[in-house]
Amino acid sequence: MSWTDDRVEVLKKLWLDGLSASQIAKQLGGVTRNAVIGKVHRLGLSGRAAPSQPARATLRTPRPARPATVSAPRRSEAVQGAGAAPRSEPVRVYVTEAPGTATVLTLSAHMCKWPIGDPSSDGFTFCGRGTEGTYCSEHSRVAYQPPQSKKKSSPSELARSLRRYI
Repeated sequence: MSWTDDRVEVLKKLWLDGLSASQIAKQLGGVTRNAVIGKVHRLGLSGRAAPSQPARATLRTPRPARPATVSAPRRSEAVQGAGAAPRSEPVRVYVTEAPGTATVLTLSAHMCKWPIGDPSSDGFTFCGRGTEGTYCSEHSRVAYQPPQSKKKSSPSELARSLRRYI
């Protein structure tokens, strides 16, 4: 298919009306979207009456920061009984720590290696308490969370999740 003068005039009119290259290709027939784009480029048609633009993305408000968690003491099974209320979620508390006692140069194998502060600042330290592992008992509770129990799927939930992949 060749570009006749009539087809070029129609192309110019449709382009200036704000139609997309694929819409123009459909109306002209016998040409592809890329052929329309190439011809527009060669003709030097840059201005458009109503350029096609994607819809504006809506701005979302940022989520608040997640606070640190401190778990509530557990009650024994005997105390809870059948009529007791279910255990509530752990209480979340923000913790600001005092500077630690160890620096990178003074940290040894049996000291808590929990970082305190910003590593790029001069006041950056480590906890430094005595420990048998990597962290002291307080920081181990924060670093190593107990595994979450997996709830068992019902047959309807399994079928629903399989439908997503079909």
